Amino acid sequence: MSTILDTVTFHDGNTAPRIGLGVWQVENDVIVPTIHKAIEAGYRLIDTAAIYGNETGVGEAIKTCGLDRNELFITTKLWNDRHGYDETMKAFDESLEKLGLDYVDMYLIHWPVPKHGLYVKSWEALIQLRDEGRIKSLGVSNFNIGHLQTLLDETGVIPVVNQIELNPRFQQPELRAYNAEHGIITQSWSPLGQGTLWDLPILKSIAEKHGRSVAQIVLRWHLQLGNMIIPKSVTPARLVENITLGDFSLDEDDMAAIATLHDDDARWGPDPERFRLPKES
Repeated sequence: MSTILDTVTFHDGNTAPRIGLGVWQVENDVIVPTIHKAIEAGYRLIDTAAIYGNETGVGEAIKTCGLDRNELFITTKLWNDRHGYDETMKAFDESLEKLGLDYVDMYLIHWPVPKHGLYVKSWEALIQLRDEGRIKSLGVSNFNIGHLQTLLDETGVIPVVNQIELNPRFQQPELRAYNAEHGIITQSWSPLGQGTLWDLPILKSIAEKHGRSVAQIVLRWHLQLGNMIIPKSVTPARLVENITLGDFSLDEDDMAAIATLHDDDARWGPDPERFRLPKES
C-alpha cells in the first residue's frame, strides 16, 4: 500500500531497499537458512561487516538463494584495525573474497576511530574502489557531524548513508538533521533498541491502538522519519513481522508521543568519539 517500503534513492543515483536484514551476532552455521528465509519474506538488503565473522556465510547464502546477484543489495564494513589507504584496500579485498562477489552495493567505514586519524585515508581508498566499480555506493557508520564534515572538507565526497545507533529512546535529532541537510540517508542500527523498548507505556499504548506489536510500531516510526532500517532476527515469524509495515501508518499524535521518549543519555552502544580497539587503554 505504501511506497515507504520501496527503495530509497541515494544522492549518487543508486537505489536501495529501505528495509534490510542485519546479521550482527548471526553465526555462520545458521546464517544461510536465516537469509534464505528472509529472502522468502521479501528482504533484499543484507547488512554484514568484517568484524561479524560471517561474510563467508553471507556469501554462501547469496550463492544458493536462487536470486540473481543484481536483485540483492549487499553491504559490508571496514573494521577499526584496518584504517589507512593500503590497509583499507587489503581489507576490502578480503571481504570481497569471503563474500564471493565481484562488487558490493555499499561499503561502510564501521567507526571513525578519530584517535587514529586515518579515516580520511580510508575514505580516499573507498573513493578509488568506487571509481573502479567494486563498490557501488560509499557510506559510513557511527560518524558524528564533525567526522562527516571532515570527509566533505578533505575530499569533497559525502557519504550516501550514515548508519547510526537510533531508536525511540535515543533519537539523535541533531545528527539526523545534518544528514538530511547534506543528502545523507540515516540508516538505523539496532532500530529496536536491543529489546529495551517493549515495556514503555507510550509504545504499548500506540501498539494497542493500531493492533500491532511494539516492534512494528517502532519500525514504522523509523520509516516515517525517512530512515533506512536493518532489524535483526533469526526467527521466521519475526522476520515476517518486521517487514509487514506497509498496511498501517502512525498519525501526528503517535509521532509526537514517541518524540517525547528521547534521552540524550540513552545511548546503548559506544560513543564514536571515544570508541577504539579493545586492546587499547
